[in-house]
Amino acid sequence: MSAEVERLKDEGTRLQVIISGAVAGLVSRFCIAPLDVVKIRLQLQPHSLSDPLSLNGIKGPVYKGAFSTFRAIVREEGVRALWKGNVPAELMYVCYGGIQFTTYRSVTQAQSLLPTRPPPSVESFISGAAAGAAATTATYPLDLLRTRFAAQGSDRIYQGLLGAVRDISRYEGPRGFFRGLSAAVGQIVPYMGLFFTGYEFLHQYIGGTTLPFGSGDATAGVFASIFAKTAVFPLDLVRKRLQVQGPTRTRYIHSNIPEYKGVIRGLAAIWQREGYRGWYRGLTVSLIKAAPASAVTMWTYERVLHALIDTNKNDETWEI
Repeated sequence: MSAEVERLKDEGTRLQVIISGAVAGLVSRFCIAPLDVVKIRLQLQPHSLSDPLSLNGIKGPVYKGAFSTFRAIVREEGVRALWKGNVPAELMYVCYGGIQFTTYRSVTQAQSLLPTRPPPSVESFISGAAAGAAATTATYPLDLLRTRFAAQGSDRIYQGLLGAVRDISRYEGPRGFFRGLSAAVGQIVPYMGLFFTGYEFLHQYIGGTTLPFGSGDATAGVFASIFAKTAVFPLDLVRKRLQVQGPTRTRYIHSNIPEYKGVIRGLAAIWQREGYRGWYRGLTVSLIKAAPASAVTMWTYERVLHALIDTNKNDETWEI
């Protein structure tokens, strides 16, 4: 393994890594929030645009592409609608970033203690998959709340974040906060594994000071994210559909979302009703979102971590 990869994985204390990951998640989320709302709206649209019969009886809007969806949301609900669900999403991204990078670092260091260390690509995959699974499970209720707020139209279902938590607890119980978790973990494990494997590989050649202004880190993040996101997108789509199941299912902007019984049955039902293209509805905007999100995340993480290390080398506060 090259010295550059060792430097990336082992530098910084645990507290510095937590702070850097949290800041990276916060900044990234703020930048891509509108694209996230557009993606969720497209993913929740359950009718096939190529089949006119599937549009019969639909009460909600019919979105046709990322840019027209963006315009429709602004026109019908106002600019603020592009940040629906941003509060739970910001909380999720801050927590997610810190947990993700801390777990990645810890698992990588643990693997270095094994009698036989795995190859670099295998090591990165294991660390990335473990980091994604841990962060996804810990922050999943916030992800579900983000989706439900983004799915609301002009008629509000939940009166604020605390009201949503209270209503879900009352009418759906604790399990209501984890609808679709199996799809999320099934998606994030290969996604993060593929993402970090791709990032580590690309970072060796174009990261650090290879490109000006630290753009190598951002470029590596972009290509790694596009590759990983495309591979697991159907699981991301069915996760969104499962997150809005329950007693409020017919009250969202798309009031005709079918009822799905689990991940596999959900994927089969989408294929049967909407065709293979139904599995990839919203992929374009998802990739558009993933590129700047990953670029901003990795660029911010590297810059914040290096800043903390440079300014606190002799401060024992950071040595934990």
